[in-house]
Amino acid sequence: MTIQINTDKTITGEKRSSDFFTAQISKELQRFESHISRIEVHLKDENGKKDGFNDISCLLEARLEGRQPIAVTNQANTIDLAVTGAIDKIKSALDTIVGKIQKH
Repeated sequence: MTIQINTDKTITGEKRSSDFFTAQISKELQRFESHISRIEVHLKDENGKKDGFNDISCLLEARLEGRQPIAVTNQANTIDLAVTGAIDKIKSALDTIVGKIQKH
């Protein structure tokens, strides 16, 4: 499972935080690893560098083998909260999809 992290120009893509999020996503989605070929993470600040409420957006896109990709988005006050919320949402979606695959 390949994980690619993309950020907009207002969010710095430091190597340390990139490694942290890669490790977090890998750990949380480990049980779906056989179904996922790639995860793309898109982080952006909705209103630029200005402070705001729920202005950090995280879009997670999972490329599933033999199926259409699925995407979820989450907005929060910080990058950590946005990524964690998006991980929870994609785990729920993957539970549903993988459950349907295993029933057939």
